[in-house]
Amino acid sequence: MPTSDTPPRWDRRMQQRLARGEAAALGELYDRFASLVHGLAHRVVGDEHAADAVTRDVFAHVWEHPDSYDPRQEPLRTWLATLTSRLAVRRLRTTETAALARGGPGTPEDLERTVRHASVAARADYIVQSMPAPLRAALELAYFQRRDYRQTALDLGVTDDEARRRLRLGLQLLATAGDTGAPPGFGGAA
Repeated sequence: MPTSDTPPRWDRRMQQRLARGEAAALGELYDRFASLVHGLAHRVVGDEHAADAVTRDVFAHVWEHPDSYDPRQEPLRTWLATLTSRLAVRRLRTTETAALARGGPGTPEDLERTVRHASVAARADYIVQSMPAPLRAALELAYFQRRDYRQTALDLGVTDDEARRRLRLGLQLLATAGDTGAPPGFGGAA
């Protein structure tokens, strides 16, 4: 039985295949995670074309530096999300700095505020996408469909107490989106 220190088999095999230069592995990785990467990138940069460019940059980085991922450190999905966030923030800073240099609106403080807001939004999006389906369903009903906890309980077919528990846990997870500490391995790959 695998221990909690053992990385998922798929992640290990994928990293090994990428390290061997298997183009099919990159295709599988892209098929599995492109929508996550693009969604996070779009959340940060706020532009479809820029999100496309960040997505290309992320998968190019994976292809060119497969050893920068260590499956013992974190799941591949988490590493890709962290890499996406970092590259998207870098692109946003570059774009905003260029706009400031051209005399565009805003100050450096506005730029940092924008970057921080985009980073928190991307992290929140990732947290919601990664949370267990029952918690995500409760949050979606409560916040996007404006259901109270009783209506959420009815829609989900659970007790009122269970609906409140799911909402509370989901909100507690989302509250971590604003944490300023970098996730483990955040500075690892360039």
